[in-house]
Amino acid sequence: MKKKTNSAACPVSVLVTGATSGIGLATSLLLASQGRRVIGTARSQEKADELVRTARSQGLVLDAVVMDLTDPASCREAVEQAADLTDGGPHALVANAGIPLTGAITDPSEDRIREVFEVNVVGALRMCTLVLPAMRRRGRGRIVTVSSASARIPAPMSGWYTASKHALSAATHSLRMETRRHGVQVVLVEPGTVATPFWTRAQEDLGALATADADTDVHHRAANLLSRIHQSAGGPQPVARTIARALGAPRPRRRYTVGVDAHLGAALQSVAPLWLSDQIKIRMFALHALAADAPNQAIQARQTSGS
Repeated sequence: MKKKTNSAACPVSVLVTGATSGIGLATSLLLASQGRRVIGTARSQEKADELVRTARSQGLVLDAVVMDLTDPASCREAVEQAADLTDGGPHALVANAGIPLTGAITDPSEDRIREVFEVNVVGALRMCTLVLPAMRRRGRGRIVTVSSASARIPAPMSGWYTASKHALSAATHSLRMETRRHGVQVVLVEPGTVATPFWTRAQEDLGALATADADTDVHHRAANLLSRIHQSAGGPQPVARTIARALGAPRPRRRYTVGVDAHLGAALQSVAPLWLSDQIKIRMFALHALAADAPNQAIQARQTSGS
């Protein structure tokens, strides 16, 4: 079966990071269906092969390269492979790959914190840096970074992840201003809640933290809230369509926010005073109930110790 084409689509090559699941997979398949030359990154050869097979099962053609986003040499090699597959380098980059980190600020190890920032911030910006030389030589190019609506809506039990995405968003705005004179357009995409394996991992992280030496009530309540949100969330297709629109628009917007929850949350954060925003989130996570229980628990503990 021949590859689907779309005459309205710009025939450019696109490098998509984190292309094997969730938003990255949906985006890669959509762009390939529009006639774009897609090179998706995968963390293993097995996943790369699976990505190619998935595309073929839908009558699509794309390429896959193996890349470890935390390894600078691996990132350089992946971009070099992408250059060999294109006319000297991809015309566009979708910096999508990211990992979650849920739990209280005091929960994760420093190694885990560094990993999240290495993938979500340093790795994403490293890829931007690596593709820019070819774009500058052409005098045109497009970079789309996939951040998160949570970057503008800090909440309990996601502080480190939110901080990493906030950093990516801020750096994206800086990069946009720095590359404009070279003809490179940089776009930020902020998805709200999307039903992907990403959220499943986030719930598993909270479950693992709910141990005897952790604040189990907090973690269980947060895990239950994430589960309810995940069950009501839609798939990644709206985000993929937004990314495709950002790549194809002659004059893309600087920022695209995707999802009703993302728009409402951002509006609340920008309009409501901090004390009100805090109270709403505290009640969402039932932290107010825990605080109310604390005096009773303290009294019970004293009575037990005295008996």
